[in-house]
Amino acid sequence: MNCVILQPSYIPWCGYFDQINKADVFVFYDDVQYDKHGWRNRNRIKTHQGGQWLTIPVHSKGVVIENTPIHQVEIAWEQEWNERHWRAITQAYSKAPFFHQYASWLEEVLQRRPACLADFTIPLTIELSRMVGIHHTRFLRSSELKASGQKTDRLIEILSQIGATHYISGPSARSYIENEKFEEAGITLEYMEYNYPEYPQLYPPFDAYVTILDLLFMVGPEAPRYIFK
Repeated sequence: MNCVILQPSYIPWCGYFDQINKADVFVFYDDVQYDKHGWRNRNRIKTHQGGQWLTIPVHSKGVVIENTPIHQVEIAWEQEWNERHWRAITQAYSKAPFFHQYASWLEEVLQRRPACLADFTIPLTIELSRMVGIHHTRFLRSSELKASGQKTDRLIEILSQIGATHYISGPSARSYIENEKFEEAGITLEYMEYNYPEYPQLYPPFDAYVTILDLLFMVGPEAPRYIFK
């Protein structure tokens, strides 16, 4: 059984969904420390002025936010970030061929008001997965599994709990994953290779590292053939 364990992100890029598609079980790694300058609460869209960040503000509660597990991080709803994101997306993509096919859905998504960041980003990622034709993958949260240990040991405990035999990791993990521990556990290991074809974008030159919304707005139902090999 193939498994991916990955931190939840805000409207991720295409490579994230490629990993979801490869997995029989996808585990949102939501009980590890929040990384302030990562992708947990932000992503990029493409505009006529170049890439633009969309960031969900979060509460620090008077403590160092990086010491807080992702699933406990709360959204700062006193800021009208969702309205700003909707305006920015509309301004950037209103002329995209398939924008209006997804607009009402996205507008509704941005009106949801869960207290915690993960409770906003995880359901959104699952919905986007279904939109690009991923129906076989089962989703779990690591916070529900209560695994112990650190780094590689913790990954292997999660994989063992769900009965996984093959682990698919992002390429950046090569620097810290202890391959021999996977061999000892009888779990095979694979690293992703991100290499996706270009698709039409409103504002050249092509930028691959933007939210998947860019692809959906531009090619609509053809999106899967630009992601899945």
